[in-house]
Amino acid sequence: MTPLVSILIPAYNAEEWIADTIQSALGQTWPRKEIVIVDDGSTDETLSVARQFASKEVIVVTQANQGAASARNKAFSLCQGDYIQWLDADDLLAPGKINRQMEAWKVGLSSRALLSSEWAYFIWRPRSAKFIPSPLWDDLCPMEWLLRKMGQNLHMQPASWLVSRELTETAGPWDTRLTLDDDGEYFCRVILASEGTRFIWGARSYYRRSGFQSLSNVDGSNKKFDSQFLSMRLHIGYLRSLEDSELARASCVRYLQTWLPCFYPERMDLFKEAEQLVVALGGRPKVPRLSWKYAWIETLFSHRAAKQARLRYNEAKWSLLKAWDRALFRLDKQSR
Repeated sequence: MTPLVSILIPAYNAEEWIADTIQSALGQTWPRKEIVIVDDGSTDETLSVARQFASKEVIVVTQANQGAASARNKAFSLCQGDYIQWLDADDLLAPGKINRQMEAWKVGLSSRALLSSEWAYFIWRPRSAKFIPSPLWDDLCPMEWLLRKMGQNLHMQPASWLVSRELTETAGPWDTRLTLDDDGEYFCRVILASEGTRFIWGARSYYRRSGFQSLSNVDGSNKKFDSQFLSMRLHIGYLRSLEDSELARASCVRYLQTWLPCFYPERMDLFKEAEQLVVALGGRPKVPRLSWKYAWIETLFSHRAAKQARLRYNEAKWSLLKAWDRALFRLDKQSR
């Protein structure tokens, strides 16, 4: 019998994009699929838009706002699939994404293998996405995957994976303590439970860049700072549980040094704790420095003021880029 694939969509205030996301799920060429959408207490029209797609194949439920991790856990508890496709409410799947990955299992691949695939950023226009390979786009054992991810500050977006139910259950639920980098932490556990990754060329997903309101931006929120630091500690524990070697510790040091500037000077408690971790791992903490464009602000005022100036500049640049891409998107629609 053809395996069932469950496409699980957590949604919060995504009325602008969720219809396109659901349509990309319905458009999958794999013949047996179900779509489970969990609205996490949205305050806009997300739920009503999603309900327009409700059918035997599309389940739509709602819950009080508890965060993305909770919504994902709820979606998994409701699904029946043999394989799991995670899909955020603003992202898209290419029509043959799931089919290409499922073909790998047809030739006898173990259910403990974790399938990954190509992905690319976009804002409004998927056709503008550029699929640029990274060192994670490969068949890798868990140790090598974590070394590359942490040592080179890389990631794979949630929709790039296809996971067997057996592997999903072994990895355990999403960590509801995390509001930032919950996907990074979760897929580390999936990797640990797996026999390694199998990369499927030609299977594609699209990762929407939603801007500075995204959970992926550490923007001064103490909740986000705490979540990011907890995820970092968990990452380090996962890698060292596989091999507490000099190579693993060096990768952990590079990972910490990459993120140290995010905590300085807003959260000196976490910054100092991260510094202590660097030293304990055999490294030397680096003094956070800004680029030459902002160094003069730091000299005249403070490091905090320079970071704020950089943030405001990037926000303004992002707003212009997003507005321009949206204008091109609308022109594309009118010309069809």
